[in-house]
Amino acid sequence: MKLLNYKKGFESYLKLEKSLSANSIDAYLRDFAKFVQFLELQGIDKKPQDIEAREIQDFMAWLFDIDVGARSQARILSGIKAFFSYLLMEDVVTENPTLLVEGPKLGTKLPEVLSIEEIDAIIGAIDLSTKEGERNRAIIETLYGCGLRVSELINLKISCLLLEDGFIRVTGKGNKERIVPISSSASKFIRYYFEHRRNHQLVTKDAEDVVFLNNRGTGLTRVMIFTIIRRLCDKAGITKVVSPHTFRHSFATHLIDGGADLRVIQEMLGHKSITTTEIYTHLDRQYLSEAISQFHPRAN
Repeated sequence: MKLLNYKKGFESYLKLEKSLSANSIDAYLRDFAKFVQFLELQGIDKKPQDIEAREIQDFMAWLFDIDVGARSQARILSGIKAFFSYLLMEDVVTENPTLLVEGPKLGTKLPEVLSIEEIDAIIGAIDLSTKEGERNRAIIETLYGCGLRVSELINLKISCLLLEDGFIRVTGKGNKERIVPISSSASKFIRYYFEHRRNHQLVTKDAEDVVFLNNRGTGLTRVMIFTIIRRLCDKAGITKVVSPHTFRHSFATHLIDGGADLRVIQEMLGHKSITTTEIYTHLDRQYLSEAISQFHPRAN
């Protein structure tokens, strides 16, 4: 397959030119692999400059036929567009055929949000008598109290904890650093975790500056954070589909509901565009119900 000759160069472009994280690079390479898979199934082995918009449109139709959701289709198309942008920059192609391909129509999907009571129930389900208890409480308090992405949580460094000043330094997407306020509750439980567990562990050399560790003294993985949260939700009787990102959504939504400025929340979340942050401005149903009861002429 001729396209595979450009895979390593594409990966370097994503890493060096676009400054993407390892997770984002993996996602783009999976999108590229999906396109290669389609071409192989169709018996197509063209040079990049010979690929036409029609073939990419057929690829999108194939994704639809194999029940790939609209959002996943849009993400995959974005990956293919990035690949052809790389080829254009390298003068391998003279035009980008993906510009003629229209992506699927996407509706606005509001994120799943936990209520304050549900968050309290999840925290209440943590068994503090276990050796992981203090760590798990600190993890949940930090996810919810700082609105972190899971990658930011597992890569959080001791040298980036400015607890006396009430801040932590976070490395987000594109390797960009930002300063995030940390709640007194999250700060307190991080200190408890260090006092009762972290300071008494044997730590591997490459994890000496990592905040959250597993029992072997190495950094936690994304999968382990998902597992911790799923087990706590089962124990708390939470039936919603909850991920680490749900706590980030809840952090932003509860700040909006409390009257926080949207620009401040954008800064804390590390969003490049205010448009991304605006999804959290949805109003809760109780507020809407009260507004109708109070102001609509036919409500009573």
